[in-house]
Amino acid sequence: MNCSHVAKKFAIGAALVLSLTLARAADDLPKAETILDKYVDATGGKAAYMKHHTEITKGTMDIAALGVKGTVTTYSAEPNKSYTEFDLPGLGKTTKGTDGTVYWMQSAMVGAHIEEGAEKAQSMRARMNAEVAWRELFKEVKTVGMDTVEGKECYKVEMTPTEGAPITQYYDKRSSLILKMTMTTQSALGEQTADSFYSDYRKEDDVVMPHKIKTNIAGQDIVFTVDSVTFNPEIPADKFALPSEIKALANKK
Repeated sequence: MNCSHVAKKFAIGAALVLSLTLARAADDLPKAETILDKYVDATGGKAAYMKHHTEITKGTMDIAALGVKGTVTTYSAEPNKSYTEFDLPGLGKTTKGTDGTVYWMQSAMVGAHIEEGAEKAQSMRARMNAEVAWRELFKEVKTVGMDTVEGKECYKVEMTPTEGAPITQYYDKRSSLILKMTMTTQSALGEQTADSFYSDYRKEDDVVMPHKIKTNIAGQDIVFTVDSVTFNPEIPADKFALPSEIKALANKK
């Protein structure tokens, strides 16, 4: 028998066995919907999230490579209002927020900027209690395999939003907590791939949340550490009002 013919038959057979094995492995993985719902349960359950209507989170941001460390304060109100202040010595103050309709950012580097398209969609997904609203925010979710993060086995879930590039999240097989997220970020400066690692999970008023997030973007590590979380504080309505520069841009549009 011709040896090349034998080699071809072997290659075809090996490919068939491999494809069947991979298909079987995929079938053995839990559905993405199950993984996402288990995450909500593991972090407190839907009822625990939904009793929170406003939130103030304070923390620090550290960019070691630049020798920069500053503070971050975020004010949030359901369903989708937010205002964040980044105060980083040497880089000045950056603010970002939404009144629920207009999404914007303002800084010394980019000036006043209104988000649109995929950039706006990205900010819309960062709404309060987004963890329990994933079915509204993503049009498709699927488990695409297994991986290891920080030595822990994780389910790899690909989530496709209604607008923008897919996001990949890694859920600890044992605890159901998110350990890593990979996404393409959208900003006034363009697209960049970012890997974020979540750790130091602790309970805040019946909801378990990460208190340390390390993000690698453009070769730089940015570490955000949560110092305090306050649920259901009184937040003045004007906290979410558009700054005058943003309002002027919005009126032009």
